[in-house]
Amino acid sequence: MLVIKNNLMAWNAARHLGRNYEHLADSVERLSSGLRINGAKDDAAGLAVRELMRADIAVIKQGSRNANDGISMLQTMEGAMATIDEALIRMKELAEQAATGSYSTGQRTIMNAEFQQMLEEITRIAGDTKFNSIHLLDSDEAANNAVIHFGIGSSITVNSVDVTASALGVASASLATASQAQNALDSVTTAITRKDSARASFGYMMNRLESTSKVLDIQAENLMASESRISDVDVATEMASLTKNQVLSQAGVAMLSQANAMPQMALSLLR
Repeated sequence: MLVIKNNLMAWNAARHLGRNYEHLADSVERLSSGLRINGAKDDAAGLAVRELMRADIAVIKQGSRNANDGISMLQTMEGAMATIDEALIRMKELAEQAATGSYSTGQRTIMNAEFQQMLEEITRIAGDTKFNSIHLLDSDEAANNAVIHFGIGSSITVNSVDVTASALGVASASLATASQAQNALDSVTTAITRKDSARASFGYMMNRLESTSKVLDIQAENLMASESRISDVDVATEMASLTKNQVLSQAGVAMLSQANAMPQMALSLLR
């Protein structure tokens, strides 16, 4: 019916054009952001799953960083024990030197002075070595253990050790006489064994933390792949949709123009 008051064809064309523009805007947003889900209206359930996965990924990544920080802490402590090892080796050398009868008392006094300085240095290193104010070398109490956390209910405990001179059993050792030097030789040998045990414990804890970090990195990678499948836009599919909506929008504009010209036909009859 030819009318001039209500141009229904124009209203219909405008409605379809508006809807096509909305779809076109959605495609542009998705392609520009790289995300299929940019808001809850796009996919409410998918958005909820994605945010939970993103939270899990963030926790796993931080857990991996925690493991690497734990490795750095253990490397610091193990490096200090390497220095203690050198001191013990020198002390054993001095004890062996002083144990023989071919040195005078004055010469043993000089050897003993160096020996005592090494004892003090071992205790100083054990007490002063720290990582973020954490001490692991001057006490074997459980309260001083370091707990490396990797997420809810997942952690590894690094046990502290005591490698001070007294804990190693050499605090009272002396090279003042040949017999004392022989006793000191046995004490230093025992101290090296104790120190090696403590140093080895840090070594296998580093290996364990490295394995944990690798596993966490793999978990994060797999979760990121899953999150991508849920959240990321399929560029090929979205480009096809964009092209379709562009064509429909252009056709809508053309048809709206034609519909707006229809009342002019009615006016021609009134002339």
